[in-house]
Amino acid sequence: MDSDTGFHEAATAYRPGPSADNADRLARLRLIRSRRVGPATFRRLLAEHGSANAALAALPEVAKQAGVEAYEVCSEAAALAEVKAAKRVGARMLGLGDPGFPADLADCADAPPILWALGDTRLLDRPMLAMVGTRNASSLGSRMARKLAGELSEAGFVIVSGLARGIDALAHHAALAKGTIAVQAGGLDVIYPAENTELAHDIAKQGLRLSEQPFGLDPQARHFPQRNRIVSGLARAVIVVEAAARSGSLITARNALDQGREVLAVPGHPMDTRASGCNRLLRDGATLVRNAEDVIEAIGPAEQPTRQKRLPLADIPELPKQPERDWRDRAALNSRILSQLGPAPVAEDQLLRDLGISPFEAAAVLSRMELEGAVQRQPGGLISLADAQHRGSGKKSP
Repeated sequence: MDSDTGFHEAATAYRPGPSADNADRLARLRLIRSRRVGPATFRRLLAEHGSANAALAALPEVAKQAGVEAYEVCSEAAALAEVKAAKRVGARMLGLGDPGFPADLADCADAPPILWALGDTRLLDRPMLAMVGTRNASSLGSRMARKLAGELSEAGFVIVSGLARGIDALAHHAALAKGTIAVQAGGLDVIYPAENTELAHDIAKQGLRLSEQPFGLDPQARHFPQRNRIVSGLARAVIVVEAAARSGSLITARNALDQGREVLAVPGHPMDTRASGCNRLLRDGATLVRNAEDVIEAIGPAEQPTRQKRLPLADIPELPKQPERDWRDRAALNSRILSQLGPAPVAEDQLLRDLGISPFEAAAVLSRMELEGAVQRQPGGLISLADAQHRGSGKKSP
């Protein structure tokens, strides 16, 4: 898949609804496989044009306006070939917005529009923890990874990792009997590294393998960071066991922070370069992990729900109508909030403290402002003035 370089670079909070039918599902696959269409562009095109078919029809003109001549969308034949490849191996398509797509991952701004799944998709309904680390694990690091993954899986967590050699493979092995998910950087039918082929086959039988990439794609360097944001996006928290100062594991940790996930790390000897990344994470505020109990103490038990269940639209209770005076108060609060915000994000709880109001008082106004495009929420509990609002001649009154 090409990187999301740019017909519509700005992210959008829009999330597509479920696919109408198989034809719509195929059109969505064609859309994300079209050149220069990545997750953010996919969402914005659907939001602007209403359907994948309409977005496909509009793409050549969008490309022309962006300076790309002779643009062609992904053909129906190419998408059908990908679907046939999935059927050959028994893989299932999970589409963003469709039932079965992992709910926590769907909340991420850069969630993959399409995931191919091979194995037990019921694991996606259980609480997940990601475990990542160096490919060149020490003896102590290997023991720690096996012990943590085994005990946390026994405690009810599904262990997610990236099928790499080292810590990833050790975590998958230790959690295989109770539940593990491997996110692949290349196509679902391309096992990398080859030494993990047997492990990958075992995970397909007992666990679950996922990939957003087309079948047959050999992973390139740019695909691993893309995989990492899925690893962290699936999980309630990311645990780093041995990582160098510059490593893919730290990219996963940064993704986790951006996605509002907890980051935990196992400390290591200061003179061991394989521990330098973990020690840096701990210095910067990550939770220190000595055993599975530390993890559970930090994030709660597996039985604790990770999110509120979304109500179907028809089941959302209607809010009681507010007196006219309440709406005038809310309009005044709207203006006060706008006066405090700028393009640089601030912590929402700090904003409320500055305004001297409670989260309960602000909830309805902030939600309405977000829907109207006046403010935008960002990972980590941050909020800022929306870009379009800030580019205007001034802050608008409600």
